[in-house]
Amino acid sequence: MRLYLVLFVFFLFFVGCTTPVLKPIAVTPTKKQISYLQDVKPILDKRCVVCHSCYNSPCQAKLSSFEGVDRGASKLAVYNATRLNAVDPTRLFIDAQTTQQWRGKGFFSLTQASDSNITHNDSIMMHLLYDKKLHPEIIGDYEPERDKLICPRNKKELGEYLYKKPNHGMPYGFPALQESEYITLAQWLAQGAQGPSRSEQEALERPSKEAQKEIEKWEKFFNASDVKHKVTARYLYEHLYLAHIYFSSAKGEYYELIRSYTPAPQKPEIIPTLRPFDDPGVDKFYYRFVKIHSTIVHKTHMVFKFDKSVMARFNELFIKKKWIEKPHSISYDPKLSANPFVAYRQIPARSRYQFLLDNSHYIIMTFIRGPVCRGQMALNVIHDHFWVMFKDPAYDLSVTHPEFIDAQSYNLSLPIEKVDAKLVKTFSDEYRKRYTNYFIAKKRLEDNLYRQGMPLDSIWAGEKASDAPMLTVYRHFDSASVHKGILGEEPRTMWVIDYAQFERIYYTLVAGYDVFGNVSHQTNIRRYMDFLRIEGELNFLNYMPREQRLSMLRSWYIGDDSIDKFKYIALDTIGNTLEYKTPYPKYLFIKTLLDKRILKTTEIYFDKLNFKNPMDPQPKMPKVYRSVEDYMQAARAISLPGSGFISYMTDRGANNIFLRIDMPDGTFITRNLVINRWHDNVNSLFDEEGRLNPKKDTMDILDQNIGSYPNVFVVVKFEDLADFLDLMKYTSGSSSDIKRMKKYFISRSDKDFWNIYMWFQEHFYEKDPIQAGLYDLNRYARTPWNKED
Repeated sequence: MRLYLVLFVFFLFFVGCTTPVLKPIAVTPTKKQISYLQDVKPILDKRCVVCHSCYNSPCQAKLSSFEGVDRGASKLAVYNATRLNAVDPTRLFIDAQTTQQWRGKGFFSLTQASDSNITHNDSIMMHLLYDKKLHPEIIGDYEPERDKLICPRNKKELGEYLYKKPNHGMPYGFPALQESEYITLAQWLAQGAQGPSRSEQEALERPSKEAQKEIEKWEKFFNASDVKHKVTARYLYEHLYLAHIYFSSAKGEYYELIRSYTPAPQKPEIIPTLRPFDDPGVDKFYYRFVKIHSTIVHKTHMVFKFDKSVMARFNELFIKKKWIEKPHSISYDPKLSANPFVAYRQIPARSRYQFLLDNSHYIIMTFIRGPVCRGQMALNVIHDHFWVMFKDPAYDLSVTHPEFIDAQSYNLSLPIEKVDAKLVKTFSDEYRKRYTNYFIAKKRLEDNLYRQGMPLDSIWAGEKASDAPMLTVYRHFDSASVHKGILGEEPRTMWVIDYAQFERIYYTLVAGYDVFGNVSHQTNIRRYMDFLRIEGELNFLNYMPREQRLSMLRSWYIGDDSIDKFKYIALDTIGNTLEYKTPYPKYLFIKTLLDKRILKTTEIYFDKLNFKNPMDPQPKMPKVYRSVEDYMQAARAISLPGSGFISYMTDRGANNIFLRIDMPDGTFITRNLVINRWHDNVNSLFDEEGRLNPKKDTMDILDQNIGSYPNVFVVVKFEDLADFLDLMKYTSGSSSDIKRMKKYFISRSDKDFWNIYMWFQEHFYEKDPIQAGLYDLNRYARTPWNKED
């Protein structure tokens, strides 16, 4: 026993002694002063910001602005599903303003060396770049959001990290920088890693003349002194605080709406409340517009246009309308401010709901891409693919019977009244009981009003071409995307959202969600979202044949008998206004909406490629390819459930595939291949893996940009397209299949990876310059294809 102990001590000593002592790294000296904006930032944007730009950035290293670069990194994990106590927020530009303040919050420098020397540097960033230069091979799997990162804060910890993971330098899990890029960053670090000059920084933050004119008009509107404007501004701010606002006269500029301690023309000073409805803590504050000078990344780029028509619409909905009560100021008491049905009762519900409908795509987008850059905790509450519709205001109880909503205000309260709730309330039924009481009361009133069934006119049709009366939501495991229209094949579930549900989802998942909160806060929000999802599904089932409603609901909740309780309170209480003489009621319902032009103001159609009429036979692979229709038929055939290709991709975390087809004439065709994973049900926090059924997974092939996170890039020459389609249809994951895949699929280890990534990125900017932003590569296929050799 003593011998084993001696050997063990010797082993520990030996390992400790072999951990290298990091020495400053030689840097090619230069007399040129390296410019952060001109020389460094373009490299960081192309190679670093693609993984370091949000709360999900490894070690919170957010490199999309110099302020983030200077702030450095932290050992605090923002996403922590077991956190017992909430932690102080660390939002860049909000929760600290100086380097010293960030150091006080535990952040440490990535760029500063212990000894400034123009020929050597020993900063953390320098060592990570140098290690990649020495060990460029991509070995093993890479999942930066799930890897156990120690986030080294000094040379000792960094030495241990690099000794244990010699192939995990930066860029993490991707090819090394070009030599010229490496030299530029090394020289910049050796010169002290200086940021923009004061004049350069002022230019970055200064609005253009065109934007300044718009800002003055809009700040006048938001800061008007009468109570009606003040309450309106508060309501709008709470829904627009995440927006990237742009003015049509100022192209390429985006702004954030903030609450500031200071009025114009002074420099804005943001009031750092945790949530937009929290007490600002001062008697007088000002709504201000702040120019965004960080690199725009798509996952947080939620665009909202301000122009004359929007100003007119706000005035029409809020200022010119007669209010329910005489306009009066609203308290910031948490129980009131966290309940929009109480806080904004004085504003007509019709106005509030119409604002949400006018901007339905943006509002739903905030659920999907808002405070949670990595949202698996919130997103495992939804299916991978569903369509969303909205209740027409003329049939919405909040509008037609406002006294009902007033009477239900307590039951409509949300689990956001307290952010740091006690752990013992993690599984409290308090809000479940309130929700159930509201839902039962709502059903009773609707049953009395619509005993014969909900008319088709009760589905909102939109008013103008820019409206989005129907939306498609795709979930890509721990991210999601929302798109105008109805994309893909017919989904299992559909939602119909009414005003009370719309507002509650927003305040629960967006305005009231604290990404830094504890497990109690986040779990209660996740559980409450279960209720809201089911409510949307039940609203839709009201339009389905009465005798099929329960069986349809059960088919969405396989293995969850608790869903049967709705048999007695929701499913057979009203009839149908649409006569169903088909085994495919969902198809008939949507087709009737489209054929009768009930959705009359926007051009919405079934997806021509992916949607399969349920009465048509299953598509088969063509034997030869002579026409475009042959290729479309093959595309339909490969997306049938449970293919080997779909299984192979999901096993590697690739649910969103970016495809480029190189045409003979030098042009390109791009598509997104989106895999929809089958969940028996999504009504539980736990054991998601056990509720998946890969044999039922499907895939949609879409001709628009889908999502913010490419999981893999694919490049196919047109002459190889038939072979590629055949591979997708018949692959079994054999070694020969993988060898064929490597011809088309771009591995994270591919020497040409960065060029291909940049092609897709630049194509996105060209195709949709206003909505586009940098893609995020944190979730690129974790396994290099060369591992399969």
